[in-house]
Amino acid sequence: MRTAKKMRKIIIGFVFSAVFATTDFPAYAQQPIKVAHIGYLTISPFSSNKDRFEAFRQGLRELGYTEGKNIFIEWRSGEGKEDRAASLVSELVGLKVALIVTGGSGATRLAKDATKTIPIVMAMDNDPVGNGFVASLARPGGNITGLSTVAPELSGKRLELLKEILPKLSRVAVFGSSNNPGNTQAVREIELAATVLGIKIQYLDVLSPKDIEPAFRAATTERADAVLMMVSNPIAGSSRKAIAELATKSRLPAIYNRREIVEAGGLMTYGVSLTDLDRRTATYVDKILKGTKPADLPVEQPTKFELIMNLNSAKQIGLTIPPNVLARADRVIK
Repeated sequence: MRTAKKMRKIIIGFVFSAVFATTDFPAYAQQPIKVAHIGYLTISPFSSNKDRFEAFRQGLRELGYTEGKNIFIEWRSGEGKEDRAASLVSELVGLKVALIVTGGSGATRLAKDATKTIPIVMAMDNDPVGNGFVASLARPGGNITGLSTVAPELSGKRLELLKEILPKLSRVAVFGSSNNPGNTQAVREIELAATVLGIKIQYLDVLSPKDIEPAFRAATTERADAVLMMVSNPIAGSSRKAIAELATKSRLPAIYNRREIVEAGGLMTYGVSLTDLDRRTATYVDKILKGTKPADLPVEQPTKFELIMNLNSAKQIGLTIPPNVLARADRVIK
């Protein structure tokens, strides 16, 4: 009798094992892919930042993220209008995204004002400490971290490059934005370089797109030999084509702080590679999604710089770029 009962238990156990082995139970099937939900906020128009966005996507792919598969990005642009971007950041906060990537200082400030809890990753910022975004580069201390473009010595280097292509250079019009936190330090660097090079500086403040044309007129009136432009974004980004055209019309060789202006017809640019910063931004996104707090992630500084020359622009103003300068260019637009 006991033997019969024992046999029945064995048979029943075997049957249940077979049923479980052949039944498609969700608990034993492949687990669904966890999708990260993040935001990307910029004030500048999407059209002026395509390369940066693609670099960010590339950085994510290198870390195993595929947009639409295991990460979903809420792309938001103010299209050059800060008030529009302000409503968009509120929208992102309402969506409860895991973090917000910001494309510049203006976007970072809007995000900072909108949330104290959602992590914010700066794709770029010219002075994170001066802007009040972090306590220090080594110890951010809050919900904001990311990458900085802090490299004030670049302004002096741009003046040196102008002197190389224009040996007789004696007067330079500097277009800046006094409401930009990094402006004062950059102007100081330019003045130091100008003293060494024997160049006179004419500073012109550009606070909005409507100030650009009067600045070029003033530079021409004061007989400037060239223009060094470090106008803040989004002013420069949204007016890049107009800036390039005004420089050509004024026949003023100009060096810019943004590659987009050169791609739109400007003469030359030397500065931080913003696409490299966006690619590196992905590493912050990855670490935060995996649990690291922004306060524990030091703000990194730029490591890659680029010199881009536009020979079409040089030809239009009758300028010949010296071969030794041209040879150092990372990219030449013909």
